[in-house]
Amino acid sequence: MLTETTRTLVKATAPVLQAHGVALTTHFYARMFQHNPELREVFNQGHQRNGAQQQALAMAVAAYAEHIDNPGVLMPVLERVAAKHVSLGIRSEHYAIVGRHLLASIAEVLGEAATPELIDAWAAAYGQLADIMIGMERALYDESATREGGWTGWRTFRVRRKQPESEEITSFELEPADGGKVPHYRAGQYVSIRVVVPELGYRQPRQYSLSCAPGQDHLRISVKRERDPAQQAEGMVSNFLHGHVAEGDLIEVAPPVGDFYLHEDRDSPVVLVSAGVGITPMVAMLERLVQTGSRRPVRFLHAARHAGVQAFGARVGELIEQLPDGQAWIVHELAQDGQGAGAAQRHAVGRLDLAALTGTPLLPPDADHYVCGPVGFMAEQIRALRGRGVPAERIHAEAFGTGGVPA
Repeated sequence: MLTETTRTLVKATAPVLQAHGVALTTHFYARMFQHNPELREVFNQGHQRNGAQQQALAMAVAAYAEHIDNPGVLMPVLERVAAKHVSLGIRSEHYAIVGRHLLASIAEVLGEAATPELIDAWAAAYGQLADIMIGMERALYDESATREGGWTGWRTFRVRRKQPESEEITSFELEPADGGKVPHYRAGQYVSIRVVVPELGYRQPRQYSLSCAPGQDHLRISVKRERDPAQQAEGMVSNFLHGHVAEGDLIEVAPPVGDFYLHEDRDSPVVLVSAGVGITPMVAMLERLVQTGSRRPVRFLHAARHAGVQAFGARVGELIEQLPDGQAWIVHELAQDGQGAGAAQRHAVGRLDLAALTGTPLLPPDADHYVCGPVGFMAEQIRALRGRGVPAERIHAEAFGTGGVPA
């Protein structure tokens, strides 16, 4: 238990962290990679280059300081972080390294304001947080290791099939190179992939949603090639997979994890809302609903820029037809007929507007809503759902990269 003095000192730093947290976390990562360069293979350097990792950590540290009296408030966030840590192979011994560099960074960035008492308080607070995270991650590692076909850490898979799905998205079917089984997972969860990126000269991880239902002899990820120069750093692994990984090649895969998945313990209607490559976990959920013979009403709402980048259009249509009460609504921002098979599956041109669909059969009442896509898109859809009075517990969201789910 933390003392009252410790909690008071840590809480007092919350405003400073909110204002200057990114400077602190930027210094922290630079320091850690300088002294422990092996950790560059654990933390995605694309997220480092675009500042996403620094921003995410700064927000997390500030939130922990603010809620130090009751860290249980942060449990949903901590559970999400624990899953990502397990997917990246972070172990208990890494916490000592991170703690050492975090405390040193606080002292170096805050200068004279970082009194010995404050450093001691943060050491105790970090120790409490580390214990919480290590316990949560141990449970996830144990669960992964003990299920049939399961493993922890990295396992070698072979690319069995490489299949273009659109101008930008390509699917990779992955089978265990050891000939073993694939574990059961929840439709919507993700895996980490690790490959050597030539421009860096070392291995890099990247997380991808699984785009097929569980219960098969393989895993499938569907990856977007990043052509936008602003996204090149973040897309290093994705572009490597597109350009350099062929059928028969071997890659390292971490076990499936994640708290964004289809809830199969209820009979409520299902509304799947996605944009761009955010369609990938939704296809897995749709396949799962068909696979289990679900009779739940299902609505599949998807937005893409145009027909050429529309992935899984025909597949979605096939799956919807197999459901007793399924409907799809696919919207393209631009009408480019004749450019890609996705044009045949388009229902409207423009932007996906949930507010305009209120009161239609496409948004049944009392549904569970699953949202995945770029952060701006997700924030817009979640605002629309809340504006309709949908309770928070009926909105499930998955964000790309290191960012959090929009509030």
